[in-house]
Amino acid sequence: MPPLPVLTVDLGRGVRAGFTGREGGESPSPWASLNLGLGVHDDAARVVRNRARVSAWLGAPTTYATQVHGADVLRVDGPAPAGEHTCGEGDALVTTVSGVGLGVLVADCVPVLLADPFARVVGVAHAGRRGVHSGVVLRALEAMVALGASPSRVRAVVGPCACGRCYEVPDAMRAEVATRRPATWSTTERGTPALDLPAGVAADLRDAGASVTLLDVCTITDERYFSHRRASRGGTTTGRFAGVIALEAPAER
Repeated sequence: MPPLPVLTVDLGRGVRAGFTGREGGESPSPWASLNLGLGVHDDAARVVRNRARVSAWLGAPTTYATQVHGADVLRVDGPAPAGEHTCGEGDALVTTVSGVGLGVLVADCVPVLLADPFARVVGVAHAGRRGVHSGVVLRALEAMVALGASPSRVRAVVGPCACGRCYEVPDAMRAEVATRRPATWSTTERGTPALDLPAGVAADLRDAGASVTLLDVCTITDERYFSHRRASRGGTTTGRFAGVIALEAPAER
């Protein structure tokens, strides 16, 4: 098969990281083709093979959590046992172990990759509306600090997700989230209430001292990525893409 098309991001020396897209897998429509989600009625064996392709690109077996739109952070100290497809319920993962990949699954929610390459601590977070409201990304950052990271050294990338111009919500929902996360307040191009979740995530991280890169790629309009909202409007389902990260083995001296 051809090389896997992954949007590679730079999070420092010794860190391999990127965001997958829709292409490069073997799932048929409507999940075509690199679906990495096991909860969207695709054939599980196909999804496992798709995940193996991502692990091969990352250079490490990749661990995923069962995401529940919460704020719990799980520490990963080694690859998942053979046949296990989740390390537990949670919406953020952190590790200090080289050769262990972390993955976060999305299809409009915000995927966040974080790294302190000096302390060799990495993390991922899944930040949907409820996760942003409850501060899941800050919880991930706190867990990294507990493992030796410094917020001033942490580099973060906010990946492809629903943007503030497209993520329409009821006015009351916008007000509820923006009360706690003011940067999320937004309006669609049609003038209706919206939430800018990536802006809320970026503001949280910058306020905490981290360096943030915001990719500004909207999954609702960019068909290179899976979008739950776009698929729902068409009356169908869709797959999940991933943000993935791993610490490479330290260079020998």
